[in-house]
Amino acid sequence: MSLSIYFKSLFILLIVSFLISCTKSDQPLQQYEHAVEGAFTAEISQNGDYSVISSIHHGLSLWDNRNNKLLFQWQHHNAQDNDIYIVRISANNSHALTASRSEFAIWDIKTGQSVGFYKVSESPIRDIQLSANGRYVLYGQVNGKVVHIDLQTGRRLEMPIHTEKINSVDLSANGLYALSGGNDHKAFLWNTKTAQIIQEFAFNHRVSMVKFEDQGRYAFIADTQKASQIWDLTTGKLQSTLIYTARQSIFSSVRFINEGKQLLTGNGTKTITLWDVKTGLSQQSWTVTPRKETRPKTAVVYSATLWDGDKIASESSAGFLEIWPLDALKN
Repeated sequence: MSLSIYFKSLFILLIVSFLISCTKSDQPLQQYEHAVEGAFTAEISQNGDYSVISSIHHGLSLWDNRNNKLLFQWQHHNAQDNDIYIVRISANNSHALTASRSEFAIWDIKTGQSVGFYKVSESPIRDIQLSANGRYVLYGQVNGKVVHIDLQTGRRLEMPIHTEKINSVDLSANGLYALSGGNDHKAFLWNTKTAQIIQEFAFNHRVSMVKFEDQGRYAFIADTQKASQIWDLTTGKLQSTLIYTARQSIFSSVRFINEGKQLLTGNGTKTITLWDVKTGLSQQSWTVTPRKETRPKTAVVYSATLWDGDKIASESSAGFLEIWPLDALKN
């Protein structure tokens, strides 16, 4: 066999292997309606137990996903249209956060009671996150400021580190480290106690998404084109870049799973994808179900997580909680 034929055969084998390894599923194992006529936004808790939904007909609602039971319905104001476009659940399932562009509320998941209501002045909220125990809040604003608040002591730290509006922020589980990314083509990793910048990440386009791995070992940072990177924060070096054929991919949700070995992403065209953190290769994908009456037939993936260790759960703009089959987790 000639050398050229050998390399052609090897290339074909690699392509076939890649296609086999990246399987796609369009049929959920289970489906539950959480919002009639769709949702404005939604988030599933890290372990899948709860979902918070913001929708037209139900306002704000907290669901017990294990029993498919509506637990609480919330609102920021009486007799007003629902303008909540961000919802979060703390990693320990103790608190939920709901936010509009000018205010946010903290809720006790066990009792359903509000434990805090906060107005934001000067500039609208672009993104907001809650620490694992619900004590710390981090939000980014249109004016480029990132604000860290200790809800227990009232300590407030403002970081004017971006020169243009913020698109995405994230907070480490313990609330001590922050990630922020904006239209200035930059992302920053910084300490919320000392206000010290630990690492700066430069991109060729606007940074659209930042996300910590649960243990703080990795960070996912993506711009609005094709730079979707996973950084090893213990070394400060690039671990991998997600490999895909599209000219660009704007992620609507991102979450590390399986002890940081894999990454789940969702986008605005119905697709959830599972990625290998070490290599950046896709391993499996799913297509969420759009509502029958929508035109065009699409949906935004708002949130996805590992469910019972061997399945994936998702919430989308269609208003459905869906459970998906997951191939054996890769080591």
